[in-house]
Amino acid sequence: MQPRARQGTIITPATLSCPAPDRRSLLRLLRSAPLLLALGALLAAAATHSGSALASRGGARPRYAREYSPSEIVVGYSPRQRGLRAGTARVFDTARLQGATTRTGLMQVQRGASVATALRRARSERGVRWAVPDYVAHIAGAPAGEFIPDDRGMGKAPGDWRELQWNFVGQYGVQAPQAWANLIHDGRGGGRGVIVAVLDTGVAYANRGHYHRSPDFGAFQFVKGYDFIGHDPRPYDHNGHGTFVAATIAEQTNNGYGLTGLAYGVRIMPVRVLNAQGEGEASTIAQGVYYAVRHHAQVINLSLEFSPGVTASDIPELLHALRYAYRHGVLVVAAAGNEGHRTLAYPSRAPDVISVGASTEHGCLASYSNDGTGLTLVAPGGGTDADLPNDPECHPDLPPGRDVYQVTLTGDGPRRFGIPPGYEGTSMATPHVAATAALVIASGVLGPHPTPAQITARLRATARRMGGGGDEALYGAGLLDAAAATAPGGPGALAG
Repeated sequence: MQPRARQGTIITPATLSCPAPDRRSLLRLLRSAPLLLALGALLAAAATHSGSALASRGGARPRYAREYSPSEIVVGYSPRQRGLRAGTARVFDTARLQGATTRTGLMQVQRGASVATALRRARSERGVRWAVPDYVAHIAGAPAGEFIPDDRGMGKAPGDWRELQWNFVGQYGVQAPQAWANLIHDGRGGGRGVIVAVLDTGVAYANRGHYHRSPDFGAFQFVKGYDFIGHDPRPYDHNGHGTFVAATIAEQTNNGYGLTGLAYGVRIMPVRVLNAQGEGEASTIAQGVYYAVRHHAQVINLSLEFSPGVTASDIPELLHALRYAYRHGVLVVAAAGNEGHRTLAYPSRAPDVISVGASTEHGCLASYSNDGTGLTLVAPGGGTDADLPNDPECHPDLPPGRDVYQVTLTGDGPRRFGIPPGYEGTSMATPHVAATAALVIASGVLGPHPTPAQITARLRATARRMGGGGDEALYGAGLLDAAAATAPGGPGALAG
């Protein structure tokens, strides 16, 4: 039997095997013992490992397949070209969106032909500027003046949500109670007035047929969304991941039930771009981005990632969509990835996107979290500490920190909800940042219409330094601090 996947991670045949030794551990061990003893210890550790689904930090990379759709490719061609001989269906009009530079469409791979053959055929046609496979992405958790809601968590007493939501109120949480108080003082409680698009597996947002709305969502917390997997206007969740992400952002708060949402006053735009297995093609995600921008989302959450082998040249249609969002003043927040690599995964690696790594309950970088150049900051994702000998907060030898918790589907169908364990990853960290960005927008601290660059600068400037003095490559600007980001004054704030 294969190990059960942890939510927010990539599971492939390669990652089901034991992780390779941590690079930093290897260097320490080789310095402190003879080579043969070191190798023997490492082999013994690998033999007794429990089979984690997370890749090693800085060790040998797993042999990922470069996953893409076998039935279609993505083609960019001249706006003057009415059609292609092989027959291309235009799925979104990037010519109109981007000033008549490139039109993008899907070309079906002929029966019996390979993707490579289809690419060669498309690239040989007149007017074609580029052709790439349609790559697949995967789903990637008080002092005076604070606001302490009465949500009961899994207990019976008002406020018991604090027993689970360390990511909001713990020592290494995002300081949610003070952030809530800041927004209440501004008259925009919970980020009221802001729209956040959740591009994911859908959201349990309404009661229809055998689908139910999550019991800790309200009927009026949502704006119209779309299902780009089923091609209809009903983006119901078939997995639970999207509902979890939306709950981290906007679960009802101070309603005497369940848990809390960091930006509980915002409205969620559910956009389904990942299927029931948590997978979706780059072209589908790009369509979701265009939809969110056109329908007035102010923040887009992408708790998803592509496999490490996917590069910028492989997903031009998605990068165009992300650039379109940025140019139209929409902030995009994306997960750094869960392979423990020193390179960020796309789309978080794209320019003008906030890239979010994951931290643990102990205040350390999570062992699975990607890091490296371009990381913006970290937020709570749960799990085991990375082995970072120079970081006094990292204790990989101790039991793992807790997971992140929210009300979501339990896996027993679209009607069963609970507070399940097992959710950890950069997927869980990302909505903390999307929610805080929404709070910053609502607070007006940066003015009525802050740009993505202004919001990003504010989040970086107010983050808490991490790593025993700070390590930009590992932690970006540091740990997200929602209270500092929404407080009056400070970096980037309007005078007066």
